[in-house]
Amino acid sequence: MSGVLILSFSTVIVKIIGLAYKIPLMSLLGAEGMGYFNTAYEIFALLCGISTSGLPVAISMLVSRAREKGDAAALGGIFKTSSALMLTKGVVISALLAVFAPYAARIVGNPDAALAILAISPSVFFSCAAGAIRGYFQGCRQMLPTAVSQLTEALSKLGFGAGFAAVAVARGADVPTAAAFAVLGVSVGSLLSAAYLFVRKRREGIPHSEKRRGFFLPLLRISFPITLCSALVGTTRMIDMTLLMRRLTDVGLSPAEANRIYGSYTTLALPVFGLVPAFIPPITESLIPRLAAAVSAKDGDESRRAVANAMRLTALVSLPASLGISVYSRQIIGILFSNESEAVKIAAPMLSVLGASVVLSCLITTSGAVLHSYGRVVFPIAALGVGAFVKAVSAYFLIGDPQLAEMGAPISTLFSNAAVLCLELIVVRRVCGKTGLGSCLPRAALASIVSIALSYALYAPLSGRLGETPAFLLALALAVVAYFFASVILGTVDGNDLAFLPDFRLKKKKR
Repeated sequence: MSGVLILSFSTVIVKIIGLAYKIPLMSLLGAEGMGYFNTAYEIFALLCGISTSGLPVAISMLVSRAREKGDAAALGGIFKTSSALMLTKGVVISALLAVFAPYAARIVGNPDAALAILAISPSVFFSCAAGAIRGYFQGCRQMLPTAVSQLTEALSKLGFGAGFAAVAVARGADVPTAAAFAVLGVSVGSLLSAAYLFVRKRREGIPHSEKRRGFFLPLLRISFPITLCSALVGTTRMIDMTLLMRRLTDVGLSPAEANRIYGSYTTLALPVFGLVPAFIPPITESLIPRLAAAVSAKDGDESRRAVANAMRLTALVSLPASLGISVYSRQIIGILFSNESEAVKIAAPMLSVLGASVVLSCLITTSGAVLHSYGRVVFPIAALGVGAFVKAVSAYFLIGDPQLAEMGAPISTLFSNAAVLCLELIVVRRVCGKTGLGSCLPRAALASIVSIALSYALYAPLSGRLGETPAFLLALALAVVAYFFASVILGTVDGNDLAFLPDFRLKKKKR
């Protein structure tokens, strides 16, 4: 649990730093420049996910098994094999991205983003190098190096990215060039993260081994389903970007206008949307060992309790946040990006629709963990594939409708997440017998509505007297307190939910 807490805490901090990173960049580059920046970053995220999402997990599993057996020779062999595989992938993908940067920019409908894509291409190689070492340390149950490397990367992106962009703007660079300088900060952050892990590896030491055979196929077999899931998620985001750019030009907008809308959407709306799901991994990390043990012991009652508690807790956390983001979308991004009134005007309605998807996204994470615990690793991939198809079809028609235009992007995300969640819940109910959401969702929804309604009743009169920011913070505090009491009164929270949370009490050692 200490490892889970370390990684969860670092993940949330990295998310917050990532959001903070966008604020100075938005001021320096504007919505147009952030469109070029985010185009390059989405392409990098897709390729990086394909390169590094599955193999570090596979490395950690094989290293953990070898440590349990006391096989030091296997530890060295696993690391050598995985490092060679990761570095080869990194070199090939980074080189291809650098060479074909102009073609990639034209394919997604944003040709002026070519320089930014070129600037981010080395990051794939550095991320692959870091991924192999992270996987090894995680297999040794050392989560701190991964957390420190993530924070190093995030802080370096913030410092170097904003610094490079400021220098470029001060020297009169055009917007695409300034965006490329900002993206260069991502590459520097990836380099420093990999350098830290390399130094840490040299200091810790890895057993020397000439043994390299027998690890390649297990690495591929374990990593393939995870890589495919990551590729599908990344593909869905690429569909979002490509169709938003292309279909907006089809309805009469210029490429610069379409890029400005895309920049506002991805810089203001999507980071806020992604904050709440970052709090769900601790729930799934607590669920998996408990559920896996119950499944192995064929304890059906304990399995159902574990699933029900995890799903209920996810709903309890995400439902009020989902409703709050929908209602207060303008206030949230208006406070964060107070100097970008035009971008806020574009992004606020889109975030309001995305808010409805927050609860769906969180429940997808937990239901996917349930299916993995039951050994149904293929079905989440199939569900994500269906979601990507729903996303592509609905986005094409909705964004192409002049009455909806850019609003079609968040609406199609809502349709896609709803399709994925429905499919996963059907299978969860089939393998487990219950999901735990039947009685919880109506009560949690009512508690959320009551708390947000009370908070808005306070916000409306106070905003004119105190200003938007103080009024919103007071309304937010009231919403949290009101939701807690409404949940208790309505019976939404019970002892089982509290018992499912990890026990962080310090226990005295026996002498």
